[in-house]
Amino acid sequence: MERVLVAPNPAKKEFIRRIERESGTEVSLCYQCGKCAAGCPVAFAMDYTPRQVIRLLQLELVDEALKAESIWICATCETCTARCPRGVDIASLMDAMRREALAQGVVTDKKVASFNQAFLNLVEKYGRVHEVELTLQFNLKTGQLFKDMDLGLPMFTRGKVHLLPAAVKGRQEVKNIFERVRQMGGDRS
Repeated sequence: MERVLVAPNPAKKEFIRRIERESGTEVSLCYQCGKCAAGCPVAFAMDYTPRQVIRLLQLELVDEALKAESIWICATCETCTARCPRGVDIASLMDAMRREALAQGVVTDKKVASFNQAFLNLVEKYGRVHEVELTLQFNLKTGQLFKDMDLGLPMFTRGKVHLLPAAVKGRQEVKNIFERVRQMGGDRS
């Protein structure tokens, strides 16, 4: 069997260092035990489990990792991070990968990216998510104008959703957090 040696790619190494800085964790710490995948509530829907995404980065398969649907499916519930015996902050790593995929225009599922952006915009605007506006923004961005329309009135009449966003204490503080993140270079948009 013939071995093929691949030369190290400085650009890919720098990408991985940047992701590690942004997430505050090192991919080299992961020894592939699988505890993250075993505890992940959405692993069944992922194309790569959390440990496999890390393995892609360890192997410098950056393009494959950025194109993984898993980074968008991750709920950032922190279960993987809590279970990791090596202290790898996998949830933060997935979040950094999402930001990088958005910055590079590498988004496999435009609907998930649209939802992500609408969600964050509303948290910044109101200090929490306003479900009616989230649904409207998402449906407009994805061209599904009347999707879920039949659900709106019954939910409204049962008091499950409200036309106006609820007042939230600390709303300005939440806006300040988003602004500080922008100033630190954490948001390229």
